Amino acid sequence: MNLDDFLLLGQDAIVTAVLVSSPILVLGLIAGLAVSIFQAATQINDAALAFIPKILSAVVGLVFFGHFMIVRIATFTQTAYERIGHLGPTG
Repeated sequence: MNLDDFLLLGQDAIVTAVLVSSPILVLGLIAGLAVSIFQAATQINDAALAFIPKILSAVVGLVFFGHFMIVRIATFTQTAYERIGHLGPTG
């Protein structure tokens, strides 16, 4: 396994991390933005009002995107374990 293989594995790890985390982060961002607009319009500044919708959006995101996330992580893990067999000196 040479330097290019390590770089490819690192690149694949970063892409997997971004793809797995982005649905939950985007839903949390949308929920936070909606709550902050609501709080600005109504002058209600309650911390629980901002926290609960973000948690609910994360749960909804896990329900809808959980299968995709698990499959993506399992695929990356399987690929990484297959590459372990190619470790060692070349030549």
